[in-house]
Amino acid sequence: MDFSLNDDHLALREAVQRFCDGEYPAEHRGNAETPEQSQGRWAGMAGLGLLGLPFPADAGGSEQGPVEVMLVAQELGRALGGGAFVASTVMAGQLLMRLGSTEQQQRWLPRLASGELQASVALYEDGARYDWQRTQLLTRATPEGHVLNGRKTGVLQGDSAGLLLVVARTGGQGDERQGLTVFAVNADAPGVQVRGFDTLDGRRAAHVTLTDVVVASDRVLGMPGEAADAVEAALDAAIAALCAEAVGVVDALMVHTAEHLRTRKQFGAPLAKFQVMQHRMADMAIALEQLKSMACAAAMAVDAGDPAQRRRLVSAAKVLVSQWGRQLGLSAIQMHGAMGMTDECRVSHCAKRLIVIGQLFGDAGWHLKRV
Repeated sequence: MDFSLNDDHLALREAVQRFCDGEYPAEHRGNAETPEQSQGRWAGMAGLGLLGLPFPADAGGSEQGPVEVMLVAQELGRALGGGAFVASTVMAGQLLMRLGSTEQQQRWLPRLASGELQASVALYEDGARYDWQRTQLLTRATPEGHVLNGRKTGVLQGDSAGLLLVVARTGGQGDERQGLTVFAVNADAPGVQVRGFDTLDGRRAAHVTLTDVVVASDRVLGMPGEAADAVEAALDAAIAALCAEAVGVVDALMVHTAEHLRTRKQFGAPLAKFQVMQHRMADMAIALEQLKSMACAAAMAVDAGDPAQRRRLVSAAKVLVSQWGRQLGLSAIQMHGAMGMTDECRVSHCAKRLIVIGQLFGDAGWHLKRV
């Protein structure tokens, strides 16, 4: 694989860096956003063209691929920002592009690209753990379309999404791939109840309950019962983006830790002079390079056209991110001492984000089994 970046890639990365430097002040990175901050940053990302990055040009997008998404996710991770970028642009956007008809894409993708609308995929259910195919959300066909009843859990940015792409079962049973269908449901539709909550890293997710929600036939994405492959591909694209984000977070973690070791003195000398600290920073640097390589491999596999290869490389990258991310975050906290546990210290926010990324869409054990 060729991991080199061309001039367009470098220009994109520099543009996102400038945006992050302006919108995410270093001393506030990782703090919970106010609604005003969230809206302003989301509008800024739309103005920069990031929200439509992978979308077709006729839908307001730039027609960029997973490598460009990777570069954006890395810079957003370095700034501990990005909001609903992965949930809305990457995951929900991929699902709309793969399953949506031309009319459906024209209805929603331009609004996603402009920042007018956020979308999220309602995938997991109680008791299913990471097995997204184990869905029990009930559907009933009616002359008006379909009626949905059930509950989805852990919907990323679900309380800010105006459009929910709900994965439900219209056929089959248990964890069969056949019979899964995606419905586009307005978050404010009658019978939809969204209960948002804070996650460990200060971001938002939601539990979504659907009670006799009527969904018209023109809001069914793709062929009924045949959505499994598209859902899995969109999920892998989101995982690859999260792996790239983790690379940016670890890079920021190294910068903060190295600065602390240079300035903090013990026994009359900077901590950076102690050999054990040098060894631990060297281990962190090696781990970062491994994470970069695996994030690149995962991103390139997303668009390679081989589902088996995509699953293998994406899961391999997620295993490494889940294992190394937690370990590196806790190691950086330890090198900072007690202050590393405080909200005022940026490494605590980096560590929490890495722990959450490690758990999202499957932990190390789940992806090892998948490989």
